[in-house]
Amino acid sequence: MLTVFLLGTGIVAITVVVHAMGTIAWVRRLARRYPQGEGLSRMPTAISALISTVVIALSLHALQILVWAVAYMVLLPAGELQSLEEAMYFSFVTFTSLGYGDITLSEGWRLLSGIEALSGILLLGWTTALLFAVVQRIWQAMFVR
Repeated sequence: MLTVFLLGTGIVAITVVVHAMGTIAWVRRLARRYPQGEGLSRMPTAISALISTVVIALSLHALQILVWAVAYMVLLPAGELQSLEEAMYFSFVTFTSLGYGDITLSEGWRLLSGIEALSGILLLGWTTALLFAVVQRIWQAMFVR
């Protein structure tokens, strides 16, 4: 159990690095593109900034889910998950805490899926905070001048 916990913690660290690098790079890009919120007071520009932020966030989460799926394929006993596609599906429903339950891990590895779910909750919350910050910047550009 300790080994699985440590492996899961390592995977969480990798996904946090992915999210940190991606969100920091995106925030820097937004800051360069819209210094002091310039241009965000126009509706099409604001919507474009929001949509692009969502697309970037979804891409980052898809990459994090891929990291988990590859980890499952490497770490789990042969035959536990039949393909990378099945591992991706399992990882998506686990990361998002949807948890259909149609695929489960064997007794020795179940903790890993719980760690992924917790990681997903935290990283999705981080994305929510990022979106809130972008909306707040748009709000300020539109209404606080």
